[in-house]
Amino acid sequence: MNELLFKRIDNSPLVVFRVLFGLLIALEAWGAILTGWVRRTLIEPQFTFNFIGFDFLHPLPGNGMYFYFGLMGLFGIFVMLGFKYRFSIIAYTLLWTSVYLMQKTSYNNHYYLLILLLIFMCIVPAHRYFSLDVKRNPNLKSISMPNWVVLFLIAQIWIVYTYASFAKFYPDWLDGTFPELLMKGKAHYWLIGDLLQEPWIHMSIAYFGILFDLLVVPLLLWKRTRATVFWISVFFHLFNSIVFQIGIFPYMSLAFTVFFFPKEYINRTFLKFKPFYNDAKIEIPRLGSYFKAFLLIWVSIQLLLSVRHHFIQGNVFWTEEGHRMSWRMMLRSKGGSASFRIKNLETGKTEYVKLDDYLTTKQKRNLLKPDGIYQFTQRLKKEYAEKNTPIEIYARIKVSLNGRAPELFIDPQLDLTTIEWNYFNHNDWILPQPESISWSR
Repeated sequence: MNELLFKRIDNSPLVVFRVLFGLLIALEAWGAILTGWVRRTLIEPQFTFNFIGFDFLHPLPGNGMYFYFGLMGLFGIFVMLGFKYRFSIIAYTLLWTSVYLMQKTSYNNHYYLLILLLIFMCIVPAHRYFSLDVKRNPNLKSISMPNWVVLFLIAQIWIVYTYASFAKFYPDWLDGTFPELLMKGKAHYWLIGDLLQEPWIHMSIAYFGILFDLLVVPLLLWKRTRATVFWISVFFHLFNSIVFQIGIFPYMSLAFTVFFFPKEYINRTFLKFKPFYNDAKIEIPRLGSYFKAFLLIWVSIQLLLSVRHHFIQGNVFWTEEGHRMSWRMMLRSKGGSASFRIKNLETGKTEYVKLDDYLTTKQKRNLLKPDGIYQFTQRLKKEYAEKNTPIEIYARIKVSLNGRAPELFIDPQLDLTTIEWNYFNHNDWILPQPESISWSR
């Protein structure tokens, strides 16, 4: 185990990845400003649907979030250049994680993946070569790294891709129903819009997606298939970038591949001026045993977190419980309607909530999810409590899954001021899945 984890290897892949990673996270931060994501998600809303338990995290007032993301982008450039690397990567990690936890309206599993990658970059010696830190302090220079760096990243990516593949084994994916729905929104695309509406394209997306996610890591590890699968990966991720417009993550996925190619090749291709390390010494760190425990805990959490919905009552496609942080990416389409009414217990009068007074158009989608229903109810309770007005809150919420007829999600006669949030288990105020959803998970 010591040899597997702590054998020294050439660090060219890590150095190249640091440069690419720093550039991509800078583009992520500055792109969020330029595309209007910051304005729509963090500035315009009256309040954000934060992760429950992190209510103390709020966007900065006024235009503060523009400066926030501008600073993040600057830290990304510092990471790329290897300038004050540890401070810069830790600062970006804290800022990005705070944004992730303070809002769920624009939730994306990729955002969670970026947190994991940032933590990885916080603990690896990515600034020991080709960096401004080394130029300022030559004692930092090193041409090697421990082998666990490569193993850690490959294991993490393998988990992500494998669970993404397994999650697609459900009827609406296997019969092309959801890929068809996904492509309907792309019909207006120039040149490829009509092609994306073809049934054979939908079935190709369905099964190519399953096979790619399941096999890409093993085939990149195998020398005979590595080059071919790399070019397939280029096509796959460029397709995702063009069709789904999901930011930096197709390019981040391509950047991972530097860890799969021989280190000699990466050194020769990108860092010709760097001496190649080939001594294979074993250097066990002073806290080596604790680090092994950390790696074991990390991998165990990643393996278990993604299957927790199997231990929660109900169908995750319907209840959403256990959906986040489980690599269930681009699997279903949900629509529906929501209306809330408030009964004044003093006057007996009932009024309907004007959702436009509270939520943006995109935020209203949170009302089709149980935690969004709970949080919006808590918002209304707090508002009326400040007026010393006793109330009951009722809602009529219908949810449609993958184009099916909308079905009631909660009991319209349930007073929502009485519900509580169960973070780790099933919330029994959610109605059972409708008969139209025949599969169990």
